[in-house]
Amino acid sequence: MTSTPRFGLTVGPLQYWWPRAQAMAFYAEVADSAADTVVLGEVVCSRRNEFRTDDWIALARDLARCGKSVVLATQALVMSESELRTLRRLCEHDEFAVEAGDASALAVLAREHAKRPQRPGFVLGPHVNVYSRAALAELAPLGASCWVAPLELALDAVARINPADDRVSGPAGPVATEVFAFGRMPLAFSARCFTARHHRLNKDECDFRCRDDADGLLLTSSEGAPFLVLNGIQTQSAALHCLIGARDALAAAGVSRVRLSPCSRGFARVVALFDDVFHHGADAHAARAELDALGLPGALVDGFARRQPGMQEIAA
Repeated sequence: MTSTPRFGLTVGPLQYWWPRAQAMAFYAEVADSAADTVVLGEVVCSRRNEFRTDDWIALARDLARCGKSVVLATQALVMSESELRTLRRLCEHDEFAVEAGDASALAVLAREHAKRPQRPGFVLGPHVNVYSRAALAELAPLGASCWVAPLELALDAVARINPADDRVSGPAGPVATEVFAFGRMPLAFSARCFTARHHRLNKDECDFRCRDDADGLLLTSSEGAPFLVLNGIQTQSAALHCLIGARDALAAAGVSRVRLSPCSRGFARVVALFDDVFHHGADAHAARAELDALGLPGALVDGFARRQPGMQEIAA
């Protein structure tokens, strides 16, 4: 195994609506895992009310006491004044770093960092459109400390935007690069709730039906092949993006953190396998084979990272 800096393992925000007991059990497992950072918060739909803002902050403090770095995330699509109020409260909170889900969060975070430069640097979330070095250089002076590359960005493009030997810098220091490395890819957001529409319900009278689908509602093509997943107002890939065999390519692209997105089955083992491969020299092919055997909710793909169609399965 080549000598490279240690990768940070980030558990991304929970994309789905799980019952409170299930979510708390999940984060208890995360607390005991090899993950370095945990991103918390409701990022899809404000109608999901198992956790309020105070609940997320209390959970963040519990995880911090377990040695985890915690980031509080804002929604990727903000559509109401109440959602804006929640966003402002999160962005004005300076106990933990904040991940900006959209431009409205960036505006508040920039204002707060101008007032209090000593507060933690914020994270540019994957849905903030940063596709060039110029864009990253424009946002870093606002207080960004980490950039999560857009999901469809190939690793060679990531390398040109923020290479390890010439990182974009701002008041929070050189900006770290994080790449989405495992999980169903959140591809789009809409003002409509497609889960409600599937059940012939209005968005505001949805009966909270997305609680019925622990990993989203699978759609298939006319040929019966897995195609997309409906998750409230979010559309996801049916397959799971997986870069467990791309350690060296990630290091060469200047990536220092990899994001693992939660799923309802086998996730604790997913984190352990990434830790084994990325930090302890375990064989990536054997780890991939074990992932295939875990009963994960979809096939494993890596096309986007290689500048190929995103649903292209990982080569044998």
